[in-house]
Amino acid sequence: MMSQKEKLKISLFLLRFSVFVVMLMWTLDKFINPAHATKVYEKFYFIGGLGDVLMYTLAVFELIILVLFLGGLYKKYIYGIVLFFHAVSTLSSFKQYLSPYEGANLLFFTAWPMLAACIVLFLLKEQDELLTIRRPVNET
Repeated sequence: MMSQKEKLKISLFLLRFSVFVVMLMWTLDKFINPAHATKVYEKFYFIGGLGDVLMYTLAVFELIILVLFLGGLYKKYIYGIVLFFHAVSTLSSFKQYLSPYEGANLLFFTAWPMLAACIVLFLLKEQDELLTIRRPVNET
């Protein structure tokens, strides 16, 4: 029988891995289709004029953050950055929440459970130990 601590570790890892996968897809979009990513930044973040080079640079930065996140390193900072990224992404889609049944807007509501997962991971970062890279110094 599995202990509550073991169940918690598995649950937190599954949350971390699933958040990583979703955010990795968004990051890969910046590499594979920077024009699409540029349109997303213009529409949702009101940041225009981002060229391919800047989009690639953002993608590299995000990829580094995501690898650190998957490895469970620098949890206080990296989990906080991931939470911030996703909170901005979720809240920037405000207009889509007001008309959920137009087009594909209903899909935007999937951001909320992922935001909750990011919050849980941040709040329980000390207990998220399964498949993390151990550091000799406690950074929490």
